[in-house]
Amino acid sequence: MNKYLGNRGAILLFTLPTVLLFTVIVFWPTLQVFYRSFFDWDGLNEGTFIGLDNFIRLFEDRLFYTSLYNGLIFAAVLAVLQIGIGTILALTISGKGTKGRKFLRISYFIPVVLSVTVVCQLWLAIYNGEYGLINKLFEMAGIEYRQDWLSDGKTAIYAIALVNAWQYMGYHFALLLAAANSIPEQYLEAARIDGAEKWKAHWKVTIPLMAETYKFCFVLAITGGLNAFANMYIMTGGGPGTDTYTLTYMMYRSAFRVGEFGYGSASAAFLVIECLIVTFAINKLIARDRIVY
Repeated sequence: MNKYLGNRGAILLFTLPTVLLFTVIVFWPTLQVFYRSFFDWDGLNEGTFIGLDNFIRLFEDRLFYTSLYNGLIFAAVLAVLQIGIGTILALTISGKGTKGRKFLRISYFIPVVLSVTVVCQLWLAIYNGEYGLINKLFEMAGIEYRQDWLSDGKTAIYAIALVNAWQYMGYHFALLLAAANSIPEQYLEAARIDGAEKWKAHWKVTIPLMAETYKFCFVLAITGGLNAFANMYIMTGGGPGTDTYTLTYMMYRSAFRVGEFGYGSASAAFLVIECLIVTFAINKLIARDRIVY
């Protein structure tokens, strides 16, 4: 193995296909987005170079701030629910003594493999103001409260974020469960011998040792929230009004509905920078030496 690891030609041979694929699919299109953001371009004809005008217009656009705010809300909801509840579920069934572990693992992961369209249609029925499950539960409990969750600008973005959080919570649960199960049992046994209860032992031992997994989960959840598009496209179409717009939806509207590809590219360029800053910040905040058991 050391013979091959020390061979630069072999390393280049095996990494070159991946590097080329990444360049063609990710790196080059990203460069094109930044390049096109400096043009007044309709996506078909030759664009006109306008410098920073698209970015100046972006920062003067009220829709940009609405979209940015909604993206941050979406990211916060995903981070809290997906990672918070995923941690509770993972720690609850971690270890060998939990009954029905296989059934619970499968049950929690089922929403992940469902189509986004199927999940959104399911929750559209649940949120329905007339016959939706949530309002029916209020009615059964004798509470005179009705809410059309997706038609109210104050609740719509939270309702949509909850759908995304529910669907992909199982993915974070699987990652966290794998990390929890990889920690040697004797660490928790030592904590229990010292008098720590199960959840205190998890808080003091298990969770700190899962820092690398949490770093990855936070990057996925927050950047996923900032990039949110499919749920609002299917469930509200960005409405009511523009109350559920995110930067991704704003980019889609600018490029494919209005035909302003240059302005849409400026929105996309800002989104790329935002995600890179968030990723860098998470890596700095949760930085620690990698632990090898």
